[in-house]
Amino acid sequence: MTTSLEITHPPAHGDLREGLINAGLTLLARDGTAGLTLRKCAALAGVSHAAPAHHFQGLPGLLDAIAARGYSRFADAMEAQASAGPNEPRARLEAICLAYFDFARDNPALYDLMFRQIWSLAGSGEELRLAGARAYAVLAEASAPFVLPGTAPGVVETQVWSLIHGYATLTLVGKLGRNRPIASVEDLLSLLRRLPLNL
Repeated sequence: MTTSLEITHPPAHGDLREGLINAGLTLLARDGTAGLTLRKCAALAGVSHAAPAHHFQGLPGLLDAIAARGYSRFADAMEAQASAGPNEPRARLEAICLAYFDFARDNPALYDLMFRQIWSLAGSGEELRLAGARAYAVLAEASAPFVLPGTAPGVVETQVWSLIHGYATLTLVGKLGRNRPIASVEDLLSLLRRLPLNL
């Protein structure tokens, strides 16, 4: 009889990497970063504890791959929410910021891992770099209509990113509540509505 951590046939070689990443995502959501180990990922994927070494250079390599998958899902979520609303610059920017916040709220451990990995010395893998760049490009593209002539694009991008990332992070660590000046993400979006539109 098999348990939830065992399978009757190990995955094919080409599926092993994917299986380990999915196992890591499952463990991360269930147990947080502290519960994410190579041995546990291997057990959940139904392979030997030595199997991850064929695809990852230790735990940092697996964490990079999981973070890269997170960034891909993150970008998909922002693009999907923006596409579901009006094709108008301010509506798209607000939709992307809402999707950003929702992703952080619904995937706190993954959100934390994504940014820790990409900003760490360990997070130097090409897959992670490209996935992170794609997610940032979604935000940058939505911010572009608000860049005034003579202003560097990075100024508006940084304003928008700081606002939504800071709000999401403060919310996750419990620093925003009913007695705070900004009580909801809708209040936050009201600040974005002050950005001048450059069309």
